[in-house]
Amino acid sequence: MRAKASDMHGKDCVKVAVRVRPFNKRERDAGSRCIISMVSSSIIIQDPRDSQNRRSFCFDYAYWSHSGFTKDQGGLCVPEEPGGRYADQDSVFQDLGEGILENALQGYNATLLAYGQTGSGKSYSMVGYGPNKGLVPKLCERLFQAIRENQDSRQCQVFFSMLEIYNEQVIDLLSRGSRTPGGLRVREEQQRGFYVEGLRTVPCDSAPQVEQLMEQGTRTRTTAATHMNANSSRSHMLIILQLKQIFSKESITKQSNINLVDLAGSERQRSSGSEADRLKEGTAINLSLTTLGNVISALADVAVGKKVVHIPYRDSILTKLLQSALGGNSRTVMIATLSPADICYEESLSTLRYAERAKRIQNRAVVNESPTERLVKELKAENARLLQRLSRLGQEGRRANDETKELRQLLTHNELQIRAIQTLWEQHLQEALKDWEQQYANITQERRMMQMHPYILNINEDAQLSGVVKLFIQEGEWDIGLCDSSQRSISIKGLGIQERHAVFRNEERRVTLTPLAESKVIVNGHAVSQTTELQHLDRLILGSNCTYLFIGYPSERGGDDWSRYDYDYFQSELAAAEGIHLGGSSVGSIQADPSLLAVFYDYIKLIPMVAEANQMSQELNKAVEFGLEIKNLALSDPKGHDLEKEIVVRVTAIGRKQVWIWSKAKFVNRKFLMEEVYQQHQAEKMEGLSTAALPRDKDPFWDPVEPLLLGTAHLWLQSLAFRISLEEQLEVMGSEGTEEAILQAQLVPCTSTGLPLGEDDILIDPSELLGRRLDFQLVLDQCCGLRWIKEARNRGVQIGFRLFDSSQPLYTPAVWHNVNPLLDHRVHFTSLHTSQRLLDYLQSSAVVLELWGLQEGCTDLKSALEGLRMTAEGIIIIEEEGTADTAPLDSAELSCSVRALQQDLEKLRSANASLRKENESLREQLNTARNGGESVRGRSVRPSCDAEFARALKVFYHSMTSVKGQLQRLRRHRPSEESDLLGLRLFVDEHGRLLRDFSEQLEQSVSALKQDVAAIVRRKRERSGIWS
Repeated sequence: MRAKASDMHGKDCVKVAVRVRPFNKRERDAGSRCIISMVSSSIIIQDPRDSQNRRSFCFDYAYWSHSGFTKDQGGLCVPEEPGGRYADQDSVFQDLGEGILENALQGYNATLLAYGQTGSGKSYSMVGYGPNKGLVPKLCERLFQAIRENQDSRQCQVFFSMLEIYNEQVIDLLSRGSRTPGGLRVREEQQRGFYVEGLRTVPCDSAPQVEQLMEQGTRTRTTAATHMNANSSRSHMLIILQLKQIFSKESITKQSNINLVDLAGSERQRSSGSEADRLKEGTAINLSLTTLGNVISALADVAVGKKVVHIPYRDSILTKLLQSALGGNSRTVMIATLSPADICYEESLSTLRYAERAKRIQNRAVVNESPTERLVKELKAENARLLQRLSRLGQEGRRANDETKELRQLLTHNELQIRAIQTLWEQHLQEALKDWEQQYANITQERRMMQMHPYILNINEDAQLSGVVKLFIQEGEWDIGLCDSSQRSISIKGLGIQERHAVFRNEERRVTLTPLAESKVIVNGHAVSQTTELQHLDRLILGSNCTYLFIGYPSERGGDDWSRYDYDYFQSELAAAEGIHLGGSSVGSIQADPSLLAVFYDYIKLIPMVAEANQMSQELNKAVEFGLEIKNLALSDPKGHDLEKEIVVRVTAIGRKQVWIWSKAKFVNRKFLMEEVYQQHQAEKMEGLSTAALPRDKDPFWDPVEPLLLGTAHLWLQSLAFRISLEEQLEVMGSEGTEEAILQAQLVPCTSTGLPLGEDDILIDPSELLGRRLDFQLVLDQCCGLRWIKEARNRGVQIGFRLFDSSQPLYTPAVWHNVNPLLDHRVHFTSLHTSQRLLDYLQSSAVVLELWGLQEGCTDLKSALEGLRMTAEGIIIIEEEGTADTAPLDSAELSCSVRALQQDLEKLRSANASLRKENESLREQLNTARNGGESVRGRSVRPSCDAEFARALKVFYHSMTSVKGQLQRLRRHRPSEESDLLGLRLFVDEHGRLLRDFSEQLEQSVSALKQDVAAIVRRKRERSGIWS
């Protein structure tokens, strides 16, 4: 159910609409489920981790565009059934667009804000795609239709402006000149409020003209994004339509501004204490959106009667320009767009909360009268008075000629001013028509070229900006790069683009691409350095991230679907070339694990950012390299569950060989800060200034050195439940499966004084430990083959670990400069009262041994002993006798409980004494039976079955250690990425051999255990026969 558009005019509060889009390809591949439901104008969102946790929100308009639609032959999305719940583009426009248009025609300022995370459907709702036109083009069509329908009663003038705010810089997207360094300035006047100085406003008299200007602005936006190395999802786009209506009969003029705002993506980088950055977030990149949130919160507080001292309009460019739209002279609508997928829960909930605050804001909209028209009226009134005076002077005949001459001069001056004001619109319109004709001629020429020549087509992360730039490759040889002096050159700008980057040759209807020295060129995901012949729909990446799709001659094109070659496709090819893919021939070709898919999309999102960071580092002479790694969280899980993975960025200072590991959130923040430094460097370079050295503590490429987690090894604790000692050689595995070192470790069950237990102390049933004391030692003997030290001898290592409920890790002393260091570290642990929970932990978990790398200048890791419980002998207590989780008893209840316990204790003592007597009697009978069955020689007593079984179990544990090592080798055994067919055959043979070895070892171990158990059972039966 939707509110009617006429409802918008009764109040001046901000109206809020929410729209839910369909699943995108990424969410469908991930098997996402819908967590948003809609009833009338209410939205309900469910926490995917807790089905009972639901939040409900109510808004002025709610649009269900997630399901219930189909596409007609022209590609238009329409409801499957007439009157269905699906809200198409027309439905949204009828509610929001018609209301905004009617407000503007009445003389009110009107604003439409689109808010939501990147990819949630903001651009689709605002601009649309193909036949599914969005609010902006539909609004322009209806505006000029209304102007034509009312042209008898009023004269209308429409001016169009288009700007972008990126990194707190204003870019005029319709500017005909070069971009102003630092962007346009925002100024303030008492009458006009905040405005952009020098912003081009273009008069328009038809909707096609407006669409043409939007295309021109989009083209400029694409070029600016490439040139500035900017991410369009972090920029705000504003379209400003100025409508001036002159009612000649009533001598009234109404002037209104229609602000159509596509805000930057609202997603926030998830951060936690472990991801805290010493540098604050890239403030300029997020300042406008953050300040907008602060303004909306402050205005919402004002609306509910709270005392607010300050509303921070002046804190950002965006909020300055939107001051009238938020709490000022405007009628405002916000459309918040949502993804219904469970993987977007946090962002969708944040968007709903933001929109809920916005709907509380109240504006003070008034009809606007044009100051220019007021001047015309005043001039006309003054002229009428002057004419009256002249006529009176002519009638009286007594006034001097001087006064008459002066009055006529004033009258002529006023008439000239009136004529100038009235002809200004026609002049502007004529100039705009000339520009429009030139643009139309350019478009016609471009379409003609498309039917004659091959070309490359830009592909952008923002689908709106893809396909905007077409660079034609005519016959002959063409240089492509920064150079634009030659007539046979194709000029492009972007990070990593050289003066002469590559050469296209178009000969005999064959197009080849030849990279020049030190130029980065990638074709279909693979770097090329030799001349390569291009095929229709080949994917090109020039420099760091200038992405293009090659379109061949018209005869080659056929009916191919080009839409699948989007920005993600390019990055997926790069990831596949690095060995990171989801299987199959393309992304999503199989039903992938959702967590793995999320990591894959994180990876392809970061690929271009890492390439750009490396290029900026190179151009700024930072000598820092960035590389992506996939961190397997199972390496830090004591149960070894392979549940999740995450992306981290490895940062290496090349000369000093220092290494850092940054989280995804930290890297993204640093990347924006790097952009600021790089753009400042470029601006100073253009002005011929020398770049001042950046203080190290403000340098986004630098961090203080700190210990680095190199890898982990799992030492399984199950043997402790049977009080069997264990000696292992553990492979310390890095986050990408690389072997970082071999660690020799032991688990030694012992007495309370530290003496190792013997075979007679082995337990058959671990439950015998319940309630008893358990002591053991963790021994770390030696590390061998440290890859970290091999790379640079000035480094050191430490081993960290924690057991059971310990919150603080323990560390071995640091060892430096040694590839095979002796650790000789021994820690004694005890459980004073073994519980079932500890027993379960020992049988199912491992102690995770963390290998930490130390670098020159960083401090050693210290064990936090103050948080540990210890005995007087210095033994670490992992479990004490548990206390009952009951409420404290009063003294009377306590004394009753003590008496009852004493009585029970006496009964148990008497029962224990009788059992001891019975035990002594049975032992004497057993000895008699044994002596009777033995020979006169008096052979030694056979070992008990329990001891024999314990020895068999110990042998089995040790044999399984080698089996486990063989399994780990199998897991790591992978073919080389460069393997040819022969190499793959050799790999299959080697893998088969490893599998046979593993099978044989496992079979031998199990067979030996079966034989030992069978022998023990047989001997037990023989003894039973003797005893009987």
